[in-house]
Amino acid sequence: MLITLDDVLTGEELASARALLAECPWESGLATAGPQAAEVKRNRQVPEDAPHLPALRRLVLGALARDPMFFAAALPLRILPPFFNRHGGEENRYGLHTDNAMRQAPEGAWIRADVSATLFLSDPEDYDGGVLTIADTFGSHGVKLRAGSLVVYPSSSLHEVTPVTRGERLACFLFLQSMVRDAGHRRLLHDMDMALLRLRQEIGETEPVVRLTGVYHNLLRAWAES
Repeated sequence: MLITLDDVLTGEELASARALLAECPWESGLATAGPQAAEVKRNRQVPEDAPHLPALRRLVLGALARDPMFFAAALPLRILPPFFNRHGGEENRYGLHTDNAMRQAPEGAWIRADVSATLFLSDPEDYDGGVLTIADTFGSHGVKLRAGSLVVYPSSSLHEVTPVTRGERLACFLFLQSMVRDAGHRRLLHDMDMALLRLRQEIGETEPVVRLTGVYHNLLRAWAES
């Protein structure tokens, strides 16, 4: 399930993120690449000891926490601290890969990566290329969103960032463990949640809507892990 969310960051938050990134050091993206990804990863990212990284992470996590559409799409149980990367110049791409299944949190615990997300921080007209291409059962989908927008997709998907041939592409990327492990179950729950939202808007909290809401929560109760 691939879902895009517009305006996850406000204009003020986007400006703050860009200002902080302008003062950050950068290191090779290989610092967080597994053996397979290391063969195709050619970008830069903000290192763990960068002074502004905690503020950047708080900004992104705060924006996600207030966005009900993000919760509906990902059903997050645990979110790893976000990372920030840059594509441009000679380090301008990230070839076809699958994200690692397990990720280690700062406190040392291992977290299963069910869902990946990319938050775009550069305006699409400021760079050429840099398309996030995600493959699923229905083919490949190219994603290049306006700054402040987010795409959510299964971590199991094959995906890549095409070469940036002009300008610079800044983004935040993150991984999370979902309460609902199965991607098909997450899709069904999301579709039902969005349909219920529309029904409430169109006909209100009628008895059938209340009953269907109960079905949603009982399915979530059956499939969720906590």
